[in-house]
Amino acid sequence: MKIEKIVEKFYQGLAEHKLYGRKCKECGAIEYPPRYACNTCGYHETEWVELSGKGKFHSMILPSTLNADPWNASLGTYGYGLIELEEGVMFNATVFGISKKKAKKLRPLLPLPVHPLFVEKDGVTVVFFELDEVEEG
Repeated sequence: MKIEKIVEKFYQGLAEHKLYGRKCKECGAIEYPPRYACNTCGYHETEWVELSGKGKFHSMILPSTLNADPWNASLGTYGYGLIELEEGVMFNATVFGISKKKAKKLRPLLPLPVHPLFVEKDGVTVVFFELDEVEEG
């Protein structure tokens, strides 16, 4: 598959199990998923930076009839929610390791630590997240 030059670094990073964002040269804000202009200050110059991938899972929505994904389900139990990486960027993502039963126990413990889960899908490496091991109360 041919990848456009403008996003090539991002997808190469995923293939190497690395996350890349864009850092503003003016204010230092980081964009993930990467964008070529800063959403914080509007400055037009950004540069690639590698992100840790370590973060916190802040909210939890379980799949239902309208948003369930059979391909995701083939990998295991999952949910959706807001992720905040150590670098401060926030975005919605799929998080594996969440069953309906487990969700009831985990919701009061939010935010929970997560790490990236890199998976091959349709010939491209994509990133999801996975719960770190958590002591359930």
